[in-house]
Amino acid sequence: MTLPDYHFISAPLWLVTALHLLTLTLHLAAMSCLLGGTLIALWTGARKAWPAPDAAGFARVLPAATAATVSLGVAPLLFLQLVYPRQVYAATIVSGWFWLAVIGAVITAYYAFYRTSFQAHRTGRVSLGLLALAALGLLYTSLVYSSVFALAEQPALLRALYAKDQSGWVWNPAAGAYGLRWLHMVLGALTVGGFFVSVLGRKSPAMAATGRAAFVGGMAAAAAVGFLYLISLDADLGAYMRTPAMPVLVVSLALSLAALHFHAKKHFGLSGLCLFLSVFGMVYMRHVLRLVRLQGSFDLAAWRVAPQWSPFLLFLVCFLLMLGVLVWMAKLFFRPDEDVTEA
Repeated sequence: MTLPDYHFISAPLWLVTALHLLTLTLHLAAMSCLLGGTLIALWTGARKAWPAPDAAGFARVLPAATAATVSLGVAPLLFLQLVYPRQVYAATIVSGWFWLAVIGAVITAYYAFYRTSFQAHRTGRVSLGLLALAALGLLYTSLVYSSVFALAEQPALLRALYAKDQSGWVWNPAAGAYGLRWLHMVLGALTVGGFFVSVLGRKSPAMAATGRAAFVGGMAAAAAVGFLYLISLDADLGAYMRTPAMPVLVVSLALSLAALHFHAKKHFGLSGLCLFLSVFGMVYMRHVLRLVRLQGSFDLAAWRVAPQWSPFLLFLVCFLLMLGVLVWMAKLFFRPDEDVTEA
């Protein structure tokens, strides 16, 4: 009996890569609005910096933002598994229990957001305890993802860890490979979250001021940590500097500054577009770094391409429908004739 051969890519590599980068950027944009917005809401709630109606109105947006984040996170994970199945599968096996605990963390965060939203609707008050619980769930999920995906780029370390311990309780010990990257992601989320808060609460002076401060401060802090992460690449830095990632870095930084400029001028649409393109550039740079780190152990050109267009057509239809729903929801949230408390 001859078993079917599944060792191929069902679409041209350029198409899979483009869809992976696009869907991951969309996921990170939604995740950043959620995580960054939650951290900002926690900080302002502890200081009582927002009027109660504004805080309650913002809390009612969080369950929808969670749904968008989870929905947009499925596609990039599938595309990643399509191209790097052995690396990602091995890393998730080594850290299996930490990986599986992500499910519980996301469910807990989702419940906490809904509970906060219902409480805000009934009482007009926001529970900081529930927001903190949700934030911890999101931070744990992001840290596990950073740890596991960084481990997937280190085949030698993977083999050594699995040979030593097959319990599934092994945490990636190479914190230098993902610690600064994770912190850069969190600060990036604070930046995008600040933009989200400032636009959603643009009619509230307190919310708009907080959002602007987080947008500017988060971007400055993210740039500093990103530079530290770049110089921490050590042996990979030379090869990385010779890739197209460097010109993309310059363009991404320029787009970030343009986002700040247009935001200050209250051209929120242009600011959001520049910010999104900047995040896309960062995602591309991260993709290039993965290829650099896997040189010598994995070659993308070794994949056999056997197109199967019907599944991709189905994906495209569903993907466009989902984006349409998200755009419709965003229009409801950002409707100019409504206050944040009515969103």
